[in-house]
Amino acid sequence: MPSELWKWPAAALAQAIRDRRVSPVEAVSVILDHTLEQQHRLNCFITVCAEQALAQARDAEAAVMRGDALGPLHGVPFSVKDLVNTQGVATTFGAIPMRDNVPAQNAVSVARLRSAGAILVGKTTTPEFGTKGFTDAPLFGATCNAWSAEHTSGGSSGGAAVAVAAGMAPLAIATDGGGSTRIPAACNGVVGIKQTLGVVPHSQALDLFGNQTYVTPLTRTVEDSALMLSVMAGPHPCDPWSLGRAPVAFDRRAWAARSLRGKRFRYNLSPPGRRVSAQVKKAFFEALRHIQTLGGEVEPFEARLDIEPQWRTVNHTVWRARFAALLEQHPAAFSDTFRRQVESAQDCSAIDFQQAMFARSQLFHTVQGWLSEADFLVMPTLTRTALPLGTDIFDTMEIDGAQMGDIRANWYPWTMPFNMTGHPAISIPCGFDSRQLPVGLQIVGPMYADAALLQAAACLESSFGLLQAWPPMNSHPKTKEINP
Repeated sequence: MPSELWKWPAAALAQAIRDRRVSPVEAVSVILDHTLEQQHRLNCFITVCAEQALAQARDAEAAVMRGDALGPLHGVPFSVKDLVNTQGVATTFGAIPMRDNVPAQNAVSVARLRSAGAILVGKTTTPEFGTKGFTDAPLFGATCNAWSAEHTSGGSSGGAAVAVAAGMAPLAIATDGGGSTRIPAACNGVVGIKQTLGVVPHSQALDLFGNQTYVTPLTRTVEDSALMLSVMAGPHPCDPWSLGRAPVAFDRRAWAARSLRGKRFRYNLSPPGRRVSAQVKKAFFEALRHIQTLGGEVEPFEARLDIEPQWRTVNHTVWRARFAALLEQHPAAFSDTFRRQVESAQDCSAIDFQQAMFARSQLFHTVQGWLSEADFLVMPTLTRTALPLGTDIFDTMEIDGAQMGDIRANWYPWTMPFNMTGHPAISIPCGFDSRQLPVGLQIVGPMYADAALLQAAACLESSFGLLQAWPPMNSHPKTKEINP
């Protein structure tokens, strides 16, 4: 167990609080002090709730001393991406016009963590309304990668991933609409799961029935993701996809398992026409060898797909419907990139949209076919490690000296498909490149096989032996102070 409390995983910290070896006030105080030390260089929080968190920690400590029944996350600090509603705490959506928006109630996921005893310490950065795979916005500037000041944190949950990677609270609520949890998890060497559609109720989705966005856990360890998901999951009247679904139970005995014997993994390095960097390819095939060493079977599968046009049609028409009026009301308040994304759907017809939804249905059947002869699918989360800080979603990108086109289609071709189909997908760190930038491995499971997916990921996580790797803590230039 590391001596610094900010390095402790949530499961260990929660147990220590229950055993009265650590007090909630001590845990929250250490996290807040560490956040103050790191925020100026990483810029991953929009708001820090120091006074509120300390008051809740004192109440949590009193409950421990009284011998009250304690929730599974009692006294454990957590952060929330600033797209997710927090009662009494500003939820800005990373947008200047929303900087004073204070929700009247918590999102279901936040309320469930609070009911389990977790303590909110702050809201993490997101690009405007979470609309790109990088984390920067006119409201707060840019969020650096936890491992390198010169590289992006990914997005759109970049602030959440950096906060977890740098020990600024062990648990983070993130969101994932096309890879927004898994992309920054891969960039920053942490664990990001997009659970099966409906496992965690989404109380802010505007299109409940066509929804492809998820409120997700983001943590340093697979066990913490499982613990967090077990608290967040379960049916709620606000989300039709959650109804009739039993809460997800994760057997803690599974974390002692060190075998994948009998499990079948089908792998694909990249869809046709998508290049993968040599160092990511090397780490990926080394991960496949770990699967085999642990008793798993691996075999390739062919993937002929290019869902970028369909994803763009579905997603961008949603953005245009949501944000076109806001852009007209506040023409100077948004970035040019945000404006371009919203305007890019202006020529999409109703027929275009419906044909994209037909393609989404076909994609589901395709993924079901891939999984018909396998327990899991596995592929690189990203085709290369983190891109340079300041890269725009409309820029081109480079892989091993070759210039590639569209960033979404070429950097994360394997994240968006599973938002559209609903299958659970998790990114775990599986190595580093020569610049010490993390490499992510994505594992995909059958619908509602979230527990089995987490157990397989935990087994591989133990085999990779990367949990003691921490990013440098004093190498980034000063960027911005915490907002009061």
